[in-house]
Amino acid sequence: MKKADLSRRFGFLLHDVARLYGKKFEQRVRSLGVTRAQCRVMAYLLLDQGINQAGLAELLEIEPISLVRLLDRMEEAGWVERRADPADRRARCLYLTPKAEPMLDKVLALADQYEAEMCAELSADEKRSFLALLQKLHLRLVDRDGPPERSEALVAADGPKRSKR
Repeated sequence: MKKADLSRRFGFLLHDVARLYGKKFEQRVRSLGVTRAQCRVMAYLLLDQGINQAGLAELLEIEPISLVRLLDRMEEAGWVERRADPADRRARCLYLTPKAEPMLDKVLALADQYEAEMCAELSADEKRSFLALLQKLHLRLVDRDGPPERSEALVAADGPKRSKR
């Protein structure tokens, strides 16, 4: 196989773009005193307040013990609150606190600015089409692989709506 062939493969290119995008986003977001991992936690909690730690670790694709350490730091900063899960006394449900809102606003503003820079060479139609395609792929993957109770929350807010299974 030739090297150039990999750069034309969907999965490889998508993953590499996401990796590079994330790496550069990490560099920028550090100026706010937050890590990309913390941003991801806040983003998932924004979509799904009350998710338990095991479910969040699965979504983040990290070991539960790694998430515990991350949550400890975020709880210390006052951004996250753990509450007992009424359905399982061993589990903890996670919530963003009001103190997280200003940080999340800053992160989202920085993300918007970064996205605008990265997409500067795309026309408005190209960007809209690209986002629509990503949402379509995301929905297809969630439908096939995701747990039904998480499918709705993870579809983009303005993406297609579906009924619960």
